[in-house]
Amino acid sequence: STGAVKMQPKAEELKFVTKNDGYVHIHPSSVNYQSRHFESPYLVYHEKIKTSRVFIRDCSMVSVYPLVLLGGGQVHMQLQKGEFVISLDDGWIRFVAASHQVAELVKELRCELDQLLQDKIKNPSMDLCMCPRGSRIIGMIVKLVTTQ
Repeated sequence: STGAVKMQPKAEELKFVTKNDGYVHIHPSSVNYQSRHFESPYLVYHEKIKTSRVFIRDCSMVSVYPLVLLGGGQVHMQLQKGEFVISLDDGWIRFVAASHQVAELVKELRCELDQLLQDKIKNPSMDLCMCPRGSRIIGMIVKLVTTQ
């Protein structure tokens, strides 16, 4: 007698959830349609269409740290049931941090990045890699994203 082997879902069975549309599927014309497994449960997409059901196209997987650092909306942190939770988009997207220190550092890094981008908008000629503050923030983000 043998044990059951968990099968990856078929491409047409794979579905994701959006805040406004509920379940969506990857469009058959998308490059990622045949992907049956993503390392992260989060995708970003460019186009959403509705035919027989709601589909997304031009999608890419996104990891947690890039989503927290570059995603829209404010980052919030709170203690829930003994765990430190980082939330985005009014709590719709939530992550459990390894510790209070990690949650605070990620939230602070996001605030610093937002401020740096505001400074760049005010002064487009500013070279973010040449200014000490900008290069430290960018260096930390690169390290965080590449070593997660």
